Amino acid sequence: MKHTPVSLRLYLFLLFVSLLPQAIAQPAERYIKVLVAPERANWEYKVGEPARFTVQVTQANVGLANAEVRYAVMPEKMKPVKSGTLKLKEGKATIDGGTMNTPGFLRCEVYAQVEGKEYKGLATAAYDANAIQPATNLPDDFTAFWDKAKADAAKIPLDARMVLMPERCTEKVNVYHVNFNTMREGARYYGILCVPKTAGKYPAILHVPGAGVRPYSGDVARAEKGAITLQVGIHGVPVTMPAEVYDNLGKGPLAGYWAQNLDDRDNYYYKRVYLGCVRAVDFINSLPEYDGSNLAVMGGSQGGALSIITAALDSRIKWLVAYYPALSDLTGYLKGRAGGWPHMFSEANAAFNNKPDKVKTSKYYDVVNFARHVKVPGFYSWGYNDETCPPTSMHAAYNVISAPKSLFIAQETGHWTYPEQGEKADTWLFAQFKAVAQK
Repeated sequence: MKHTPVSLRLYLFLLFVSLLPQAIAQPAERYIKVLVAPERANWEYKVGEPARFTVQVTQANVGLANAEVRYAVMPEKMKPVKSGTLKLKEGKATIDGGTMNTPGFLRCEVYAQVEGKEYKGLATAAYDANAIQPATNLPDDFTAFWDKAKADAAKIPLDARMVLMPERCTEKVNVYHVNFNTMREGARYYGILCVPKTAGKYPAILHVPGAGVRPYSGDVARAEKGAITLQVGIHGVPVTMPAEVYDNLGKGPLAGYWAQNLDDRDNYYYKRVYLGCVRAVDFINSLPEYDGSNLAVMGGSQGGALSIITAALDSRIKWLVAYYPALSDLTGYLKGRAGGWPHMFSEANAAFNNKPDKVKTSKYYDVVNFARHVKVPGFYSWGYNDETCPPTSMHAAYNVISAPKSLFIAQETGHWTYPEQGEKADTWLFAQFKAVAQK
């Protein structure tokens, strides 16, 4: 590896930014809250069973008497099948949501007007979620396509470079800004590597990012617990620049990157991204401090997708943690139900994207088709109220995984996590590391 001199720019203070799922902000607390929940404590129903939703509007955690609300009930991301208005006597009411005749999720959205401002709440009933089957299908040459892509990328020298960042190092951990080649010379991944200072061999965690364009700070906390961590960006630019640079990229050349070249499976934007994750595994395996056999991948949203994808593409991954994976069952919309983020085939995007070549390309990049090939144990977690990554799409991927798997549902969460979700994932992951170390 080449160790280049530290640039003065690397001493600039960067605000802490991390895509660890537990760092993703929860919705801001409101003085007025619209609380919605299915009557069943676990939010789960059998197909054909009626679902009823309780509604309460509170101010300072006290129900608002005679509050007026409007509501809509629908399969998630679809048009309402029921709607209306009602007055909450004594601050509470019940809405008859009807039922579903096929496995999926029935969502009740409630809106309250209080002093001229609108507040929203929602709840989502699960109908036989474990029976949801994918809308997408597996191309016959799926494995051959990715085997060739990996083989071609492997011919490119990794050319890894590391720059120590003294201002970010701690008493226990060295922190580096790193970069390496992906699928061709000059198409590089950049990231933040954290390595325990104490001499020895360590397990490693590859952190793959959620959607967007931003700087990264690295995962010092888990490195201090005794694991090498590598947090990568996917866009081929350094991850230590001022925030305004990423804002400009996100609004400029990287705007809508997830749809770039969707009509060409060999040049679609995510091809370099997926292969970059494999090259990140190459990089970790080149580190003298890595123990050589104990590697995990983790992330949320786009990162949840990349966790599943990387585990499927690279047998050197031994464990995976995925929170609310995006890019799952993308063509669900073509069969009248919710598809995964970025909703490329939704009604809003249909005129531009619903073309045979784009639909065909999507099948080579859909998480569902990678999930079919996962062979390692995984910890998964999401909520039923996710409006970004619909639970229908996530269950479509989860249900085809045949490897050992554990799913922790935090029903009321949307596209965010409670601290307990991260704690459970860490407990699970470090237990795997410890078990291997004791063999």
